[in-house]
This record gives sequence, structure tokens and C-alpha cells, in this order.
Amino acid sequence: MIVLIVDDEDTARYGMRKALASSGQIREAAGLKSASRLLREERPDLVLLDLNLGGEDGFELLRESQQLDPPPAVIVITAHGNEKVAVDAMKQGAYHYLAKPFDLEELRLTCRNVARQVELRQENRSLRAELERSTGYGEMIGDSEPMRRVFSLVERVAGTDVTVLLTGESGSGKELVAREIHRRSGRTGPLVCVNCAAIPENLIESELFGHEKGAFTGAESRRIGKFEQARGGTLFLDEIGDMPRDTQAKILRALEERQIERLGGQEPLEVDVRIVSATHQDLPQMVRGGKFREDLYYRLEVVTLDVPPLRERQGDVLALIRHFLRHFAEKHGRPAPELEEGALRRLLDYPYPGNVRQLRNLMERLVVLSAEGRIGEGDLPAEVRFFVDTPDGPVAGDRLEGLLQMDFRGARESFEIQYLLWQLRRHDNNITHTAEAIGIHRQSLQQKIKDLNLRPLLE
Repeated sequence: MIVLIVDDEDTARYGMRKALASSGQIREAAGLKSASRLLREERPDLVLLDLNLGGEDGFELLRESQQLDPPPAVIVITAHGNEKVAVDAMKQGAYHYLAKPFDLEELRLTCRNVARQVELRQENRSLRAELERSTGYGEMIGDSEPMRRVFSLVERVAGTDVTVLLTGESGSGKELVAREIHRRSGRTGPLVCVNCAAIPENLIESELFGHEKGAFTGAESRRIGKFEQARGGTLFLDEIGDMPRDTQAKILRALEERQIERLGGQEPLEVDVRIVSATHQDLPQMVRGGKFREDLYYRLEVVTLDVPPLRERQGDVLALIRHFLRHFAEKHGRPAPELEEGALRRLLDYPYPGNVRQLRNLMERLVVLSAEGRIGEGDLPAEVRFFVDTPDGPVAGDRLEGLLQMDFRGARESFEIQYLLWQLRRHDNNITHTAEAIGIHRQSLQQKIKDLNLRPLLE
């Protein structure tokens, strides 16, 4: 344990140092400047802080200590009869207080209690780290190699202020990655999320930069924009590719000058904001087509992090299924349903074109609709239940591993469904043309569509 003693009296520091000689590494400071430096460089576990440092205010160091992650335990030292000051200090985060002159044995006992807390905190931190290594990273679930690369890059960039561009398909979890970057950044402000695709073009500048009363028709009062709301924190611009070009120019200026102006305002406003943006679009292609500013693109992609689609991290699907089943069972107040072996096999084989979002929504549906606490193959939607993985499309090649894992009846039904769906879509769902192409009567094809309940899949 590292102990920092902050007191302007040499004899007081000497007495506390002798009393705590066996408690760990002792550091000393006689004033705020040296104490602040030791606080940042040494990251002590315990601070013994005299609130009256020869005219300097010890509360300044107390407040600074509480900004650290994790903050140290602070024991404040006050003059006799100054209990009100001590209570104020504890409201601001102090662990305990001692009034001068205090008993050295009481000091040792208090420090032993802090030492036990520090040890427990370190054990919990190690346990959380081990849990994250085995199942995921913060709120993100996964242990596959693609996700480990994501976790590693997040770890490296989170503590910096560089802009990060998240790329990847819709539903792959880009917002979760943004949240984890912010959570590990150490920034004290909030994370503010903006979906650029969901805001009408005529309102997006007001949403981002705010406006003054009377700036435009309908502006009946001042509005604080997302940049100001995110001061000291992170602004997540989702679907940045949908942002109008005029707004892109203002975003670029805000990034370069760290200033904004409200619509209708006259004075620039300083904003300390870290930008994380995301898109599922090909921004370089949009730059070449004149739909996205090149200078803004290069400003946003200081670090680019590609979030892999779920089909490239199949090893994580089982952990995600279990996580979502538990989550939605708790949310809806029921026991987590049991997955039958056949249903689990189908869920693991499916590629999830809608990525984690699709899997998440499917799990909630299954939890809500599950009968008697069990989920069987018959409870799965048709696109999952009858999916067959082949290299050339639905049952079109020589690798039929998916079919070979089924019983005869299931294989035949799956083959018919996939084959007929493929043929129908190939002929624009024209039953007459499809029947002619596959060599059966039109009425026979209509009957098959009815028997296999394919009509909903053709709409």
C-alpha cells in the first residue's frame, strides 16, 4: 500500500511516518503543489491530509483526489472542535477524519481498515479482468480472435483524445464499442449519442450546436446542443455518412478549433469534446463521389476500428445467446428458458445477416413466446429453422454439411424450402415461370407453397 502524508508541520509528518512505517511505502508533501504531483505520479492508496496547510486549502487536493480512477481513501486531519469541516470533507468523498491531537493507535487502526479495503478492491479488479478475458470486455460479449483485436485497439486508444472512426455493418455493435471507449477514457463528462440518419436535415445543426431564442421561426427559447452537452466527455456521431455537407463543414471547424457557435449566436463557445463517429457506408467511395468532405474524412479517421460482423465471429454466438437469454428472462420476470439441442444447433449454424442486433431481438422474442420454459426447433422463425449453409447459395453446391447433420425428414423439408425459395426469387416470385423452369405443374407448385407455408417469405 502507498501512503501519502500531506501536512505542513515537519513534526506531524514525522510522527505519522513512524507510526505507519510497517503499513507500506510512505510519501510526504508539505504543500499542495508537491502533494498534487505525488498524487498523479504515485497514485497512493491512502492520503492523510491536513486541511489547513499553512494558508493553503486542503479541500483542493481532496477534490483532485476524487477525480482519479480509482480514487484513494482520504483521511482528513482537522483542528480540535472543527467537526463541521470534517463532515463537509466526508460529504466530498473523504473516508474518515481525525482531530488533532489524535491517538496514533487510532491512526494505525484506521489505516489497517483502509488496507483491507485496498486489498479487496484489487481482488475484485483482478476478478473482473479475468471475467472480461474469458467472456468479453465491459458490456461487449465475445472471446473470438476478431473481437480480441477490437478489445486490444479500444484499450490502446481509449485513454487518448484522438478521433476514432468505427466502421462495420448495421447491427454489429458499433455503439457498444463507442461506449466502451468512453468508459475507459477517464473523461469526466458524459457520453452523448447522436444518430445523424434519424434527424431531419433542417434540424441537425440546431441539434448539434444549439440555437439562441429567435434564431429561426419556432425557436422560442435557447437550446443547448449536443456539443455543449458533451463538454468534458465524448460525442458519438452515429451514421456520420448521412450528415449533410454543409453541416460537415461546421463539424470540421469544431474539431479543428474546438469551438462552436449556436445558431443565431454571436460569440464562439469553447468545447472540450472527444469525437467518436461510426458508419456502415463506404466513406472513401463517398469522398470520391463528392458526397462526403475529404478533409473531414481524414480528420475523423485518425484511428479506424472495424467492428466485425457476427458471421466472422461465430465462436461468440453461444456466449451471446446465453447472455441475452439471461438478460431478457430477468427483464420480463421469468426463468431463463432451456434451449433444446436441435434449436441450439440451428441458432449456432445461422449467419445472422442483421448481426448482433438481429440475434438480440430474436432472443427476446424467444424468451417472451417460449412455452413451459423450453425453446424447440419449432419455436424458431423459418429463416433460422430451415437455413442450410452451402458455398454457392441455398443447396447449390457439393458441400451439404448442414443437410447431413439433419434427420431424413428435416433434410428433405429443408431442401424443398431452400430450393423453392431460391427458384421463386430467381424468377421474381412468378409461379408460372418458376413451375416451368423446375418442370412441375403450376398447381403442384402452389400446393407446395401452401404446404410449406412459404407465402410469408415471398412478401
